[in-house]
Amino acid sequence: MTRLTPLQRHVLIAILFLAVMAMLPLFVTQRYFLGQIILFMIWASVAVQWNVLIGHAGVFSLAQMLIFAIGAYGLAMMNSYLDMSPWVAMPVAGLVAALCAAIIGMACLRLGTAYVALLTFAMSYMVFVLIITEATCHTNIGGGCQRFFGGTTGFSRLDDLGFRKLLRGHWMTGNFYVVLGVLAASLIAAISVIHGRLGLAFLALSDSRTYAISRGLNRTKFQLLAFVITAFFTGLTGAAYAAHFKSAGPSLFDFSLLMFVLAMVIVGGLKSTWGPVVGAAVMMVVVELAKDYGDIRNTIVGLVLVVFVVLLPAGFAGAATRIVKRLRPTQL
Repeated sequence: MTRLTPLQRHVLIAILFLAVMAMLPLFVTQRYFLGQIILFMIWASVAVQWNVLIGHAGVFSLAQMLIFAIGAYGLAMMNSYLDMSPWVAMPVAGLVAALCAAIIGMACLRLGTAYVALLTFAMSYMVFVLIITEATCHTNIGGGCQRFFGGTTGFSRLDDLGFRKLLRGHWMTGNFYVVLGVLAASLIAAISVIHGRLGLAFLALSDSRTYAISRGLNRTKFQLLAFVITAFFTGLTGAAYAAHFKSAGPSLFDFSLLMFVLAMVIVGGLKSTWGPVVGAAVMMVVVELAKDYGDIRNTIVGLVLVVFVVLLPAGFAGAATRIVKRLRPTQL
């Protein structure tokens, strides 16, 4: 019997996982819980791509939420100004996010790790400040001033995906499957990168950078490629977020949201395949349990992040690997 390759094995696991997720609307009928599962899939998609970039490509970028916001704002602006359908705007927004990532990557990927983190965070903050300080009215909507990039209010009342007319009271189920499709594309792409040739290049650069470079592996080229690929799916997820909530605003740049998604990657386990998905589920539960504590919720997220960084730096994925190794019988 032919053994499955790691790529084939993880793709098979992904298909089973997505099949289970696809059956959830049959059992979860309450709109609130279905909405929370949709949020889980959105953040899981972002966390999976961020893990590819940080854990495997070795690019400690803090611009992922900027890329996510570019996807959300891209869909909002194309829908508001060009009257473009969300179905068309979503992939276009993903391409715009990938283009922006290519520009950011060419500007900062030749720098050291710490400088990449600082520069990408500075870019995110700069864009946030430019948006919220925008004063000039671009047009008037409903008697109110609509700034070109939305200003402090952002964009709202966007066109939906059409399921409200088609499915009426069950419109959220339609949105669920759209977001599930985005998660499926993001997850399969991440698995293909991690366990494909690009992943082997990253592994070689991680094991012995000098030797890998001497064998013709261009570190900056591969990292830029990973930056662009992850940006496309992160931007696509951001566009799906805007299409689901019919809005996009400066709250997407909140530092607390950045730390929340980063905590998913750390809690699940860097350099793993399924860790970010597990981390997304865990952090969604943590936030749900802490929802009645107001701003203390952000403190709890930060505390969880600190505990895992100090006591369990490999996350749940690393802990599970160690347990399996201990339980595995030793061969004489």
